Amino acid sequence: MAIKRFWTKPVQDCLLSACMLAAIMTLTLTVPAVRAVKAADKPGDASISGWDRQGAARYLDGREIYWQGWDRAQKDHGTLCVSCHTQASYGLARPALRAQLGEAGPTAAEQVMLASIEKRVKMWKEMDPFYSDATAGVGKEVESRNAESVLNAVILSSYDQRQGHLSETTRTAFDNAWALQSTSGPTTGAWVWQNFHYTPWESPESEYHGAALMAVAVGKAPDDYRDGEKVAANVAALTGYLHNHYETQPLLNKVVALWAAHYFPNVMTRDEEQALVVELKRLQREDGGWSVTDLGSWKRVDDTPLETRPDGYATGLVVLVLEETAAKSEGNAHIARGLKWLEANQDRETGAWPAWSLNKNRDPKTNVGKFMSDAATSYAVLALEERR
Repeated sequence: MAIKRFWTKPVQDCLLSACMLAAIMTLTLTVPAVRAVKAADKPGDASISGWDRQGAARYLDGREIYWQGWDRAQKDHGTLCVSCHTQASYGLARPALRAQLGEAGPTAAEQVMLASIEKRVKMWKEMDPFYSDATAGVGKEVESRNAESVLNAVILSSYDQRQGHLSETTRTAFDNAWALQSTSGPTTGAWVWQNFHYTPWESPESEYHGAALMAVAVGKAPDDYRDGEKVAANVAALTGYLHNHYETQPLLNKVVALWAAHYFPNVMTRDEEQALVVELKRLQREDGGWSVTDLGSWKRVDDTPLETRPDGYATGLVVLVLEETAAKSEGNAHIARGLKWLEANQDRETGAWPAWSLNKNRDPKTNVGKFMSDAATSYAVLALEERR
């Protein structure tokens, strides 16, 4: 660590580029060749409408590079673990920045991520689950396999949405997920989700959250995928699960359910939608932000008090969902205030938006402590780009 203080920025950039190139070369399946673009290399000022796109892109790319180099993210056949907080949110947000940054295609960091996911999808039956029962505990193989199948489909379909066509690999990713969808018991219609008691992505409530994100991915998928006869029974089971389990969910999950209901109205009743929007309006702070602490009954394992300030994760997610759904007409003023909060609270030095762990009092400057900011930055970007 002492050496790192003496690196100059050009040396750091060269090392990062070398790491990305090495990672690409280790994967036997790659995405189609494109001109790699680094946001940091783009000329000019990307500070538009009060926020810095280039800064956000640099932060997101840098965090993806960190994830790709982390020893705990390394999996079999030279692939990478797909994380809910860093890779999944990155896969949703990074393509949204492409047009405004004038990028010709995915950055090198994106290419490494996509190559890994595509490799795992195409070699699905040969790939080991991210976690084994022997080392991580009973049930972890099933949990990690289920969660991965959903996240693979969510990420790949995010890229296909902007191409306007669903690739065969993405169709395979959806097929892999549908094959693992529960057909009996309390999770019928959903997926047994990875649970390490890390709120909000790897905990008991994550089962619903992941299912709702899957519904959004299906709803947004191009080529009228959601209307296909092949997936009709799966979609019916998924939306039935979301509807039947809605009432017991924390507000955070209800927000994602509202997002899913935009594509599948049977997920929520009109009364439930209106009640949720009223509650979200009530919870908006005077400065325009929302706090994830207000969106559930969370408790840290170290018994430290939760951060109560507004954060980029809650604000970005709530604003995005209000923008994309029928609730927009009922919350225009609240959306505008939320967007102003996002513009005012981007860290101009790092490009990120603030967020804090719900699990323990983590140092937000450490790599693990930044996981919440990874998701916060992604959802902030999506909310701000949706405004255009």
